[in-house]
Amino acid sequence: MKVCHSFCASLVLVVFFAAQAVGAQCADTIVKLRGDWGVVTFRVEVADTQASRSRGLMHREHLAAQSGMLFVYPAPQRVGFWMRNTLISLDMLFIDKAGRVSMIHHRAEPLDETLIYGGEDVLSVLEINGGLANELGITSGSEVQSPLLPQKSAAWACP
Repeated sequence: MKVCHSFCASLVLVVFFAAQAVGAQCADTIVKLRGDWGVVTFRVEVADTQASRSRGLMHREHLAAQSGMLFVYPAPQRVGFWMRNTLISLDMLFIDKAGRVSMIHHRAEPLDETLIYGGEDVLSVLEINGGLANELGITSGSEVQSPLLPQKSAAWACP
């Protein structure tokens, strides 16, 4: 009975954490990318209002590994970013309405006010630590999974 009690308790914990992991697969704060290069998961802050998109990652001295910020727009549009008051180098992954990376701007320079355009039909932008896209092998065409992207047209919809 004692063996079963320990085993059963362990099994319950495994099932509990597995269920949490499955539930976290498509949470607003989780973004996954996949391609021929593999799969990666980022924990993100969401910028989905004009104020939060304008503020972005300004004044931050550090961005944790496997973290980022997902900028979400109400409709596909032409977007331009700059690095005013942004203290860390960033890779900017521009994402279309199908949830595919359409363009990557690598290693945006801190404090640079030069506009960085991502194309005409950008629905969201994922900012991650500068150099990480190259390090991981993320390329244009990589598929993005997030419940904040339109699921009906998503190349990689949430389960």
